[in-house]
Amino acid sequence: MTYIPDSNRYFQMKYRRCGNSGIKLPLISLGLWQNFGKIDDLENCRDILHTAFDNGITHFDLANNYGPPPGAAEETFGKIFKEDFKYYRDELIISSKAGYTMWEGPYGDFGSKKYLVASLDQSLKRMGLEYVDIFYHHRPDPETPLEETMEALRLIVQQGKALYVGISNYNAQESEKAIEMLRQLGVPCLIHQARYSMFDRWVENGLLNVLEKEKVGCITFSSLAQGLLTNKYLNGIPEDSRIGRHLQNGAITESQVTEPILNKVKQLNEVAKNRNQSLAQMALAWILKDNRITSVILGASKIQQVKEGIEAIKNIGFTKEEADKIEFILHQ
Repeated sequence: MTYIPDSNRYFQMKYRRCGNSGIKLPLISLGLWQNFGKIDDLENCRDILHTAFDNGITHFDLANNYGPPPGAAEETFGKIFKEDFKYYRDELIISSKAGYTMWEGPYGDFGSKKYLVASLDQSLKRMGLEYVDIFYHHRPDPETPLEETMEALRLIVQQGKALYVGISNYNAQESEKAIEMLRQLGVPCLIHQARYSMFDRWVENGLLNVLEKEKVGCITFSSLAQGLLTNKYLNGIPEDSRIGRHLQNGAITESQVTEPILNKVKQLNEVAKNRNQSLAQMALAWILKDNRITSVILGASKIQQVKEGIEAIKNIGFTKEEADKIEFILHQ
């Protein structure tokens, strides 16, 4: 059956301008980091993508190493895109990244021009695309000169393989240098993708200030702390949780699921209840309360998780009492 998106999709979502650019991103973006690999059901992946777009999520975030195995998420997306989304390409923002290990040898990792250009060529082939809207350098490279990495991003835009470029996992000082280099090269940095949640607030130590000053967007990932900030762990560790499924690929570790952490989760859940939100919705809203955040990337294994996440945008304001209570819980 031919996929026809919901005609009311753009009434379901809110959008924010990304830095000093013409691009607006949905407050909730869909991430394909996990749940889109070869081990995952293709029709469930299709349903998740349909549900997202039907509700105004126009941004699908990928990377060369997403899977498992690496590359599998782009292949899965490519199959569904060809069958269901090709007609709607101009309504979509599709992003990919390179920076982590993709193939053996000295040219399959980090930030050399050879690696970044070759990796994006492979990504485009897997997804069946002529270009991506955003291409990120996925992490800083301690050995390759930053000038070479930023020049590679400029070349990729010049070649027409990406419309915009971004960086990910750079700290405040690294970001400032990269943003200035890209500006000098005539290819502005559109966006920074950073890990950020109630439990992981490193971006508040300078990075968000840099991005605000430089007028660069910010999109966050792992804002539900790999499931910790959901109802999944309120009654202990379930057998089907990520700690069981994905412990070996680093998604979540046993050291993160401690009694003190679980106690904080339960207290945060009570605050969420009083706001008529689920814990996950409140966790997303807590990130989005800061206007410096352009969008939050939501990972989902079920369509209901997408729908629940989208509901979070209906209440992203916090009273002083709520904000103070959350800070007290997080710092106790």
